[in-house]
Amino acid sequence: MERIAVYPGSFDPITMGHIDVIERSLGFVDRVVVAVTNHSRKNSLFTIEERVALIRTIYDKSKRVEVDRFNGLLVNYMKKKRINIILRGLRAVSDFEYEFQMLLANRKLDSRIETVFLMPGEEFFFISSSIVKEIASLKGDVSMFVPEVVAEALKKKFKY
Repeated sequence: MERIAVYPGSFDPITMGHIDVIERSLGFVDRVVVAVTNHSRKNSLFTIEERVALIRTIYDKSKRVEVDRFNGLLVNYMKKKRINIILRGLRAVSDFEYEFQMLLANRKLDSRIETVFLMPGEEFFFISSSIVKEIASLKGDVSMFVPEVVAEALKKKFKY
């Protein structure tokens, strides 16, 4: 049976840390579905269509990474897709508390769902989409934090 994991998030934008988590997960799952959503508490820089397109560009040659979008509860999306593994990245202790709450809520909503936490490599540990957007908004070089296609998209968004 094929092992498929869903990696949910807003990915606004996707960073090298996200990519590192995806690549690490391919060591123990057959496929990863990067499930892009709008986060209710965040104002997105990129539209969901733009974020999906950027990620698809990055993984256009991969047969093991699928990019999709969803709205609503993650557990409902997973039931629809018949997937029971959630992939989540952890960077700091502050991430853990929120992620632990989400794990418990998802488990209550569907006991068949398991959550796997991965930490990105130390070179990506401090990277967040928020930091990338802040640097880019001030016309800083983000090329070490995001794939080239994302760096170019940020330049266009911030008009430089």
